[in-house]
Amino acid sequence: MNLFNEFLTIAKTLNKELSIIPVLYGSLRLERVTKVEFSPQDIDVLVPYIFLKEIWEALKSTIEGLGYELTDLQEHEFKKDNFKVGIAYIEDLKPFADVDYTNLVKNDNDGGVYYRLSISDYRKVYSKSLLGGYRRNKYNNKDKRKLDFLNELEQKGH
Repeated sequence: MNLFNEFLTIAKTLNKELSIIPVLYGSLRLERVTKVEFSPQDIDVLVPYIFLKEIWEALKSTIEGLGYELTDLQEHEFKKDNFKVGIAYIEDLKPFADVDYTNLVKNDNDGGVYYRLSISDYRKVYSKSLLGGYRRNKYNNKDKRKLDFLNELEQKGH
């Protein structure tokens, strides 16, 4: 099973069990929107803040019900076999990168409903992530390469 199919399984479960419409985030979504291989290593998911704080046990239990094990509580990271899922909160998009999370496009793919960022949104996210040393150092400037690619796309009128 590939990463996107695994994400759809997660999305369908979150839709059904917790009435969450997650955001597909990170390289996996960027790869799908640009049709360019970015070799995502994990599945990045955004959910409403309340599920990471007040309703955490329900979210944790739901993800564990899919066979995942919590491996990092601070990062809300889970692992199962070759899959790693990181969960953050959607409301952080606005203060972090000035992305209006209330206006994201909704997708329904094979019964899995999720929100997605646009190329413009990704430009904002990667521009902001380059300002912090943590991601720049941890990911060997992968964010810079992605931002350069997104800027190229914009220049070509995409």
